Amino acid sequence: MSLPRTAYVTLWFPKPSETFVVSEADALRKAGLPLSVHALYGPLKAGLPMQPEGMRVERLGLANAPSILLAVLTGLLARPLAALGILGRVLLSPGGGLEKYGENILAMLCGFRLAKRFRELGVEHTHAGWANGSATAAWCAARLNGIPFSFTARAGDVHPPDGLLRRKLDEASFVLVDSSFLVPHLAAHNPRAAGKIRLVHAVMTLPPAAEAPVPMRPPVRIVAIGRFVKTKGFQHLLDALALVRARGLDARLTLAGDGPWMGRLRARTARLGLEGMVDFPGFLPHAEVPALLLAADMLAMPSIRRPNGDSDGLPTVLIEALLHRVPVLATRLAGIPDLVEDGVTGLLTPEGDAEAIATVVLRLAGDREAALAMAARGRDRALEMFTPEGYVAAFFKLLAAREAA
Repeated sequence: MSLPRTAYVTLWFPKPSETFVVSEADALRKAGLPLSVHALYGPLKAGLPMQPEGMRVERLGLANAPSILLAVLTGLLARPLAALGILGRVLLSPGGGLEKYGENILAMLCGFRLAKRFRELGVEHTHAGWANGSATAAWCAARLNGIPFSFTARAGDVHPPDGLLRRKLDEASFVLVDSSFLVPHLAAHNPRAAGKIRLVHAVMTLPPAAEAPVPMRPPVRIVAIGRFVKTKGFQHLLDALALVRARGLDARLTLAGDGPWMGRLRARTARLGLEGMVDFPGFLPHAEVPALLLAADMLAMPSIRRPNGDSDGLPTVLIEALLHRVPVLATRLAGIPDLVEDGVTGLLTPEGDAEAIATVVLRLAGDREAALAMAARGRDRALEMFTPEGYVAAFFKLLAAREAA
């Protein structure tokens, strides 16, 4: 099979909270796909150490605003009907809320600039790492250049869907999802596209690692890692910690991360009388995550869904914890049950239920052998599901089908 020169489009690259995007792009490149990565925004200082050696990354951002506007004007002059059609379609598709609408407008403008760059590079296929602005830019560039495009849908990028999602599903050569719950969700959003939606699990972001000792001796060490936002559900984990301690278990919690809910979580910690029992180390570079997991007795991921549908898909940290044989507890939400099967590879609770979380913490702490057996089965499942070889094989197969169509 002749592999098409491919442009991988995303908003930020590398982004510390999107290690899976870096892993996917790197796996495709190492497998021989002629790949260039294109980010709509400028570099993130914290993410730059994650950029794989030898990977080509081009970024737009504010510094390129003049060239973006020039590309739009050039496009309007060179292909007025196609350019005006794209502009009209985006401007008249405000779904998904103001933030997603604004992101789509910006992404569309960037798409004109990317189209010019893709012609210079000889790009034959564009793939977006997300279904929202990334896919809008890739769709715009592909339409202007008359080449195929595809994208991956994950979680918050389609919950809620933006105003262009139906059209992007219509015009994509194929659509990847990394959690099974998204297959029926996207098919319901656009039944005509159901046949092109494929479940392809992400690439693991850490190699198989040393197994954590998990002593489960007081103080029992609970770890949670993620952005401090409502959907992570850390507020309910703090409530559960207070319940666990009230029932006689000496447990401590490390909340690693940062974000807009930092103040609320610290205030809740104080209100619950948990000062000294909760550690806030801040954002950790990805390279430091293994050491934190190796010192943990269990990892908690109490994700919740917001009323507008926004939620996690399958948090990467669950995969990383199981690769270290750390017992996990999580909520029965979105793609989490793909990996965490209740009572088999971990324990699941309902969303937002501090009482249920406390019960599960006590159950894991009270039966170390059962907890380790679940974690070992989870490790085996993670090693089977999230391989670069599986991801690359599925991606290349879909590229071949695109060429044959």
